[in-house]
Amino acid sequence: MRKLMVRVKEIKGSCDIMKVGYSFTVDGSKLTLPNNQYFCYWALNSVLPLLPAKQRKIDEPSDWMAVTWEVECPDPKGQVILQMIPLEE
Repeated sequence: MRKLMVRVKEIKGSCDIMKVGYSFTVDGSKLTLPNNQYFCYWALNSVLPLLPAKQRKIDEPSDWMAVTWEVECPDPKGQVILQMIPLEE
């Protein structure tokens, strides 16, 4: 499975928990946050269902997962944009 980083790319509204650049990595089923960094539970819930699919090899040309690398936090006041970044192939 592919190792991923999920990072806060942009905050269009307000978020009192995370800042642009906050991140975590996913390696298999292990989720690691940098020291002294937080990640909002609600934002995490918006990206968690996509992570197993993003970790697998996508080789079907019409698979929408191959071109979808961002997700928005469900908090309408926050509008936090999370970016999934592959770290290795």
